[in-house]
Amino acid sequence: MPDFDSDASRRHLVPFDGNFSLADFPTSIDELPAKKVLKNELEDLVEELHDLQRVLYADGRYAVLAVFQAMDAAGKDSTIRKVFSGVNPAGFRVEAFGVPSERERKHDFLWRCARALPERGKIGIFNRSHYEECLVVRVKPELLEGQNLPHVDPATIWDERLESIRQWERHLARNGTVIVKFWLNVSMEEQKNRFLRRLDRADKHWKFSAKDLDDRARWPEYMHAYQEALRRTSRDFAPWYAIPADSKPYMRVAVARTMVNTLRRLDLSHPELSEDERRALTASRNRLVSPD
Repeated sequence: MPDFDSDASRRHLVPFDGNFSLADFPTSIDELPAKKVLKNELEDLVEELHDLQRVLYADGRYAVLAVFQAMDAAGKDSTIRKVFSGVNPAGFRVEAFGVPSERERKHDFLWRCARALPERGKIGIFNRSHYEECLVVRVKPELLEGQNLPHVDPATIWDERLESIRQWERHLARNGTVIVKFWLNVSMEEQKNRFLRRLDRADKHWKFSAKDLDDRARWPEYMHAYQEALRRTSRDFAPWYAIPADSKPYMRVAVARTMVNTLRRLDLSHPELSEDERRALTASRNRLVSPD
């Protein structure tokens, strides 16, 4: 089996120097381990993530934000469900961002995501995110018309928005939010196969929309938008990971391993009690064991 433990995060890490190229990050890997091996690996990682999240919650100094972006049918929902299945719901929250509401359009494009940020001690998941404004809206700039902006310069707006994202993420990182971002990198061929499976199964028809094919027809434009977004916003304080997504079992292990490694690197610990607090605990214990 390939050594996920040591290099799963590094091999998919988008460089911080602005030289990211789609050609350097494949949608699949050679010599995949057996599905059973990957399943067992995922189970071990889910258990460790559960333990780490408990210490994160007790420590109370950091918030963790995991961002998921992908083309349709890449597997965002199932990956989030599988990887975080063991995390205590009390310290975990998923936000799925769809089309902005009328109220959200009355604010700057980061506002709705800022409102959904996780508290210290908790893990927050963004299923789609603030990056939609530099991905979908970049491919469909007519969506800008509904945002009532005072001025839009098509030559500069995307650079400006990506700069705003960099600055915002740096601010969050400085204040204790640990950011990790996943682009689930599915191939056009695999997306077609998954769409066909949705059409062939009655219980999956609800997941398919003819609009998905409209986005598929603009694949090169989306790939350009993703390349620019990852190139300009993968930084040491908010790294992107381009995860091969043609194999869902591998993708889930790679995401889980990256999350575990991210939490391991934090100096997490249970709070140290003062002498007064220790004495109070001893007194409480004595009261509990003494005869009523």
